[in-house]
Amino acid sequence: MKGEESKYFQVAGKMIMKFAERIGLAVWVKDLKAARSLERLGNVHYISKRLHYVYLYVDGKNADQLISRIEQMPFVYRVEPSQRRSLSWNFSNRICPEI
Repeated sequence: MKGEESKYFQVAGKMIMKFAERIGLAVWVKDLKAARSLERLGNVHYISKRLHYVYLYVDGKNADQLISRIEQMPFVYRVEPSQRRSLSWNFSNRICPEI
């Protein structure tokens, strides 16, 4: 297809698949039955019946557009993007600093 990036790239003669960047969203909802409509916007990972939230993954390229679209839905009262990308994953100097 024209204008579309290839899903594969070649490394050392082998074809390797690229993974799309995904962002996790915690969507706090008022109505769980209506929250099932979020399935058409991304991959629903978990629906909490007790705490009334839905955790879903959306494409990272158009995440800002989807967040604003989700916030406008009448059954949604809060959308929180995942903070995982902002966390430091370097734990080498934090294992046992006093030794």
